[in-house]
Formats: sequence, structure tokens, C-alpha cells
Amino acid sequence: MKGILIKKAVEEDAEAIINYLNIVGGESDNLLFGKNEFYMTIEEEQKFIKDFNGSLNSIMLLAKDNGNIVAVGSLSAFGRKRISHRGEIAISVKKEYWNKGIGSAMMKELIQFGREKAKLSVIQLTVKADNENAIQLYKKFGFKQIGYYEKFFHIDGKFYDAYFMNLYLD
Repeated sequence: MKGILIKKAVEEDAEAIINYLNIVGGESDNLLFGKNEFYMTIEEEQKFIKDFNGSLNSIMLLAKDNGNIVAVGSLSAFGRKRISHRGEIAISVKKEYWNKGIGSAMMKELIQFGREKAKLSVIQLTVKADNENAIQLYKKFGFKQIGYYEKFFHIDGKFYDAYFMNLYLD
């Protein structure tokens, strides 16, 4: 983690975020999109970041190494009153930075935000069932598997299952 800075995303990061996501999408099959399959325009991504930053209950964080994005994490609280106690977390890390503590640092920041600022009771996520490294990270932070979804992902003609996991904050 030496030299890595975690900070809130700003609209000026939009193009770099898109470029980052189009790269990490091709580094594994663990995301909802593949290489060059992140199709937002710069303007759409800027609006997305602006909306995140305008929310008291959601946050997007970037991990940067020498100014280059090496991880993106977000926590999105649900807006409807009956489910506003819940939020969804998502993290991606560039492959060359795997197993360096960046995912853990990002997870810690996002959970702290969910607990202290967003006042969430539940943080949820979906993870590819064969993504053992991510599953171990989530378990380390107290996430519990609450469900199983057969054929969640369809990648290169093959189906993959996913787990639903929750972290209960109260």
C-alpha cells in the first residue's frame, strides 16, 4: 500500500475511470463487463460521479499510484425509504495490484462510510462463486453468504454462478 492514495472520485476523473474500467474488465472474468465493454461516455460518467458526490449516502473512491487509478470502489445506498437502510458495495483492483492490501483498504473505507455517514444497517454484494480471493476478503470483513444464484454470469458461452453476501452493521 506504500504510495497508494485513496480519495473520493471527482468529475475530472471520469475519462481516467472509463479507461481503467475498460482495462480491468479484460484482466479477469470477475466483473459484470469485459475488456472494452464499459460503454459510458465521459459526460455520462461525469454525471454519475456528480450524482454520487451529491448523495449523503453513497460514495465512490479511487486508489491512485503516482496519479494512476489502480482501484475503484463504491458504496451505493438505496434511495427508496423502505430499503434505505441497505447499500451495495463494489470494488475492482488492477491485476498487477492484487494481494497488496488495496482491496482491504478500500473495503475498510467503504464500510466505515456506510456505518458512520450513510447510517446503513446492511451492505450487500454479489460475487462470482469461483472468485475465492474476493470471497475470502469479504469474509474477513464479516460478510456472510446469504444466497446462491445459478447461471448469474454468461461469459464466452459458459455460465457461472454467484453468491449474494451481506454484512450486517448493527
